[in-house]
Order: sequence, then structure tokens, then C-alpha cells
Amino acid sequence: MSDSPTPRRTVFKGKVVDLGLETAELPDGRRIELEVIRHPGAAAIVPLHDDGTVTLVRQYRHAAGGMILEIPAGILEEDEVPELGARRELTEETGLSCERLRRLVILHTTPGFTDERIWVFLATGLTETSPLELDDDEYLAPERFSLAEALDLIDRGQITDGKTIVGLHLAQRHQG
Repeated sequence: MSDSPTPRRTVFKGKVVDLGLETAELPDGRRIELEVIRHPGAAAIVPLHDDGTVTLVRQYRHAAGGMILEIPAGILEEDEVPELGARRELTEETGLSCERLRRLVILHTTPGFTDERIWVFLATGLTETSPLELDDDEYLAPERFSLAEALDLIDRGQITDGKTIVGLHLAQRHQG
């Protein structure tokens, strides 16, 4: 594979995604054209309270068909360190701050067509700090569940968001 930059033709550039047609060289030398979405990345947080409960957010997601239950998350600002983005999103979406933030995983959301990566963190030592600071395009409400209840919601198909499923399972693994 070549180290030269991938030729790209931008099709659409919005505030969240940049869709383009890119020429790629496969390991066997063939060149192909791919539709690729470039994304700034995001941070997601599993807020685990001392009593073993987690705060999730019930959020309106138009592309998913309405309200869904997920861990707090948001897009990283330009040049923002993922840990700082996670702390910012935790406060904005839940009104909580944390003493400790532990990275659980970095995941590619859908590597077949986007470079989006989400840094998933476990937040502990939680305290209520401020009212919610929602963006103009957000509609959400925090809700608290036992970790066991949240995992049961996954099993029952009531939590379908990938980062949330991964985050809750990893939180269970790292709990205690």
C-alpha cells in the first residue's frame, strides 16, 4: 500500500460528517473508489455511581427512529483530548462531574464506511454539579438504573446503541 495521501472528492461537508469519494489501493495493488465519511470522533461515558447504579440518557435520535436509551456521549471539539471531551459531555448531559475517569476502550463504530472512533470511559466518584447544558439540537433526559437493570434492557432489545452496549458490558467487567 502506498504512503501517499488518498485522492478524495468531497461530496458533502456538514457540521458532523464529511462525505467523500476516495481512491484506495488494496493490499493486492488494485485501486478502488469508496464512499467514506470522515468524522472528528466522540467521547462516551458510563457514569457508575457508588451504589452500583448508572446514569443513562433517554435521547431523541432522528436517524434511529425516536427516543433511545444510551450512555452520555458527544462529538469531540477540534483538537480536544478525549478525556476532556468526556468530562465536558458528562457534565453537559447529566449535570454530573467525576473524580476518576478510566478509559475502557476505543472503538470504530462502522469501519466499512467511516473513520469515526469513540473513546468510551468509566466515570466514578460522581457528584451532582450543575443543571444540564444541552446543545440546540439535543433533547434528552437522564435516568438512573442499576447496572443489572441496564444489562437486562440490552437483553430485552430496549438498548440497541452499540457504544452503550459495549460500555455497559465493560463497566460490569471493571466494576469492583
